Amino acid sequence: MTEKKRQLPVWQESILLVITAMVMAVIVKTFFLQAFYIPSESMEPTMLVDDKLLVQKVSYWGGEPKRGDIVVFDDPGGWLGEEESRHATNPLQRALETVGLFPTGGHLIKRVIGVGGDEVVCCTEAGKLTVNGKTLDEPYLLEPNSPASELRFDVKVPKDHLWVMGDNRGNSADSRSHLGDPGGGFIQDKAVVGKAWLRVWPWNRSGFIHKPESFEAVNGK
Repeated sequence: MTEKKRQLPVWQESILLVITAMVMAVIVKTFFLQAFYIPSESMEPTMLVDDKLLVQKVSYWGGEPKRGDIVVFDDPGGWLGEEESRHATNPLQRALETVGLFPTGGHLIKRVIGVGGDEVVCCTEAGKLTVNGKTLDEPYLLEPNSPASELRFDVKVPKDHLWVMGDNRGNSADSRSHLGDPGGGFIQDKAVVGKAWLRVWPWNRSGFIHKPESFEAVNGK
């Protein structure tokens, strides 16, 4: 006669389910998706303060960030202010943040303007950025009819690095603000956590985040 399989007590099953769920959440956070929030006004009007996002990592498994991508990345060193560095404040939120179920702080979010090898220049007589001599039309900016940047620059992006800028050019401490720092304002590809993929909050503005057509000329399309 076949011996009946012994069942675990309910409390043990519950603990096992919780542990399994936590392990799965960590795997998802590490390799697939992670939650973030917008800490500042630097990406307006595309992203507003306290927007909640899902950032996907799959796109960069076999490749690097592309021009026009909105990326979340680790602080290269001294870019974050105190408010932007804040993390969850209570134990439950900190635990959820660790496994990727609560929006994470301590990172930056900007738009990729130039990748390794690109020359990014500001500005043309019309106040536009150029990438490798191609003029960018940037309708996503907070002030699209104003100059793309008040600070003039001409930079060559090193290999495996990025030049990033916020969509709110008048209120974004991005690559331009760190030209004189070690690293010259560029961030390393490996500092990128992932690409902004889906806005999940607020509900009335939820939806997928699409890359603009502005970079098609630079990409040769």
